[in-house]
Amino acid sequence: MQRKQALLLFLLAVVVVMLAACAMPVAPATPAADALSPASAETPLKVILFVNGALGDKSFFDSAQRGVARAVAELGVQAKTVEVSFDTTQWEAAIVDVLANEDFDVMVLGAPPMVEYVQKYAPQHPDKRFIFFDAAVDYAACEDNCANVYSILYKQNEGSYLAGVYAAAMTTQEIDGMNPDAIIGAVGGQEIPVILDFLVGYEQGAKDTNPDIQVIRQFANSWNDPAKGKELAKAQYSQGADIVFQIAAGTGQGVIEAAAEDGKFAIGVDSDQALMLESANPEQAAHILTSMLKNVDNSIFRAIQKHLDGSLPYGAVEVLGIAEGGVGLARNKFYEANTPDAVKALVEAAEQQITAGEITVATAFQ
Repeated sequence: MQRKQALLLFLLAVVVVMLAACAMPVAPATPAADALSPASAETPLKVILFVNGALGDKSFFDSAQRGVARAVAELGVQAKTVEVSFDTTQWEAAIVDVLANEDFDVMVLGAPPMVEYVQKYAPQHPDKRFIFFDAAVDYAACEDNCANVYSILYKQNEGSYLAGVYAAAMTTQEIDGMNPDAIIGAVGGQEIPVILDFLVGYEQGAKDTNPDIQVIRQFANSWNDPAKGKELAKAQYSQGADIVFQIAAGTGQGVIEAAAEDGKFAIGVDSDQALMLESANPEQAAHILTSMLKNVDNSIFRAIQKHLDGSLPYGAVEVLGIAEGGVGLARNKFYEANTPDAVKALVEAAEQQITAGEITVATAFQ
């Protein structure tokens, strides 16, 4: 009898323990301490676009804004844009303020002048991630190798090669506004490596098409001075150029204005500037034959998408050219209407040869 009672008591104790175990909450698996893991599906990714300039340039920064806006619409992220102005003395204080006071997971920012600030402050905020476009940090020189920074570079020399082929072929066509002189021009914002990379490709493409062509290049030393851009473009038109490639952000708006006023032509940059201007100023749009596309918008959207699926290679740089869809030439209705079939074929052949490695485009970067 005592044995039976003891057995019953033992079984009762086992049942109580089992019931208690079932009632206890199971602790979730603790993820590895990874500061670079993406936000959970339940928590929208918070993105800051830091603009060390101003929106409204209809090219570089507006393209970045479109990429972030697309991520909001298609990927469900939350985003805020911070515009700082072109005053370089404000940039560092502004980025420090954003890092201290804004709630975000990923900061998107770009352009070579921001390299020093990204290298300085990204390692101080390992819980944040940085998508840095149109420039790359020096990972070897950066504290912690900037493991939370992903850099995007573009082969603007490849896209500009196509623009040079196109300009050289178009400048002697029998089209209103063109003269028989083999002269084309370019206006850059500043004489810095990335702008020189545009020019190296542009000039190579032009000379490969017509070895006798003359390319006039000038620098405005400003990114937000349309009056200066207009002045330089008009000077080039007066010297016989009938096509001017603008590589000067807001200053380049003056190049487009000069083209419309003088009955000449411009090549836009970064965005499809003809389509962007068409509704507001169809006359100016009609004088933009094409644009050299630096697909900042696509690259930023791609980066955010890859961040969300955990495949973005932080701590590294990627270089996007024609083959990767990073750069190209706008082929819109203006291009189609103004461009003879023979010139279209020339551009397409050059594009295919670059992709196949048959043409190596020079670069301003060593």
